[in-house]
Amino acid sequence: MSARTRSRAAAAVVTGGTGFLGSHLCEALLDAGRPVVCIDNLVTGAAENVAHLQARSGFTLLRQDISDGIEVGADVAADIDLVLHLASPASPPDYLRLPLETLRVGSEGTRHALELAARHGARFLMASTSEVYGDPLEHPQRESYHGNVDPVGPRAVYDEAKRFAEAMTAAYRSSRRVDTTIARIFNTYGPRMRADDGRVVPTFILQGLEGRPLTVAGDGSQTRSLCHVSDTVRGLLALAASGHPGPVNIGGTGELTVLEIAEVVRRATGGRSAVVHIDLPVGDPRQRCPDTALAREVLGWAPEVGLDEGLAETVQWFHHRRAA
Repeated sequence: MSARTRSRAAAAVVTGGTGFLGSHLCEALLDAGRPVVCIDNLVTGAAENVAHLQARSGFTLLRQDISDGIEVGADVAADIDLVLHLASPASPPDYLRLPLETLRVGSEGTRHALELAARHGARFLMASTSEVYGDPLEHPQRESYHGNVDPVGPRAVYDEAKRFAEAMTAAYRSSRRVDTTIARIFNTYGPRMRADDGRVVPTFILQGLEGRPLTVAGDGSQTRSLCHVSDTVRGLLALAASGHPGPVNIGGTGELTVLEIAEVVRRATGGRSAVVHIDLPVGDPRQRCPDTALAREVLGWAPEVGLDEGLAETVQWFHHRRAA
């Protein structure tokens, strides 16, 4: 029996579930009536991200390092029909600080998550990343593009961990007949991002709220495509519920330069901050924009939250967090 036709009492497992994206995914699954087992070692995640879920029926938080294995006892979940694998350091400061751990969770962590899905006959979703495209020579990036990645560059531990995880996911599908799919997630933003995670939106928001200059790397002409977390979660759940093997791009289609993003955030935070330029990090991609035609075709999915609306909500969350 497939994961999509079983009883709704079967649980969904979310690895990396206390992280920014993982916590929103846990919440959406609970809201849909699904029991959720959230697994995290809390190295880069935060228990406070799921604190509001702890009292809800059907939610379980297990503190485990999935690189060492996954233990979900029958008392926690007798049946599992969905495994969503998000566990990994995801921001540059984290994976540069934890290079071996990043590679290990992409390899051994992914294997353990796949074995869990195989044991339960569950649908498995691999949360990959636009970083598998590297500094792309194709624009916008389609799923058929194989990427331009430096395997020994400064971002390699994250890029290659995700590329290996994709290869292992595909191998389990072909050799073990596990029902797998792969999502390639582009720049996602929203509440619960860490202010110090090194990505442009939280960095700019915190600088703007504090009245400090917004630090734009290089000349700011490099591009990013931003997607609100609610849209990303909706896309992941649509892919999980489909029979598509992936990979499928999930991301925003409104391409902006980093300088343009800085200006939008500057206005959203009160317009007090100047913009200053700093050195461009080595290996920083020049262009990043998904081709989402496949997601529209097979999932009926497209982003819905506009940038002004999404940023206003995110700025408000950061403002309240600072006040608290």
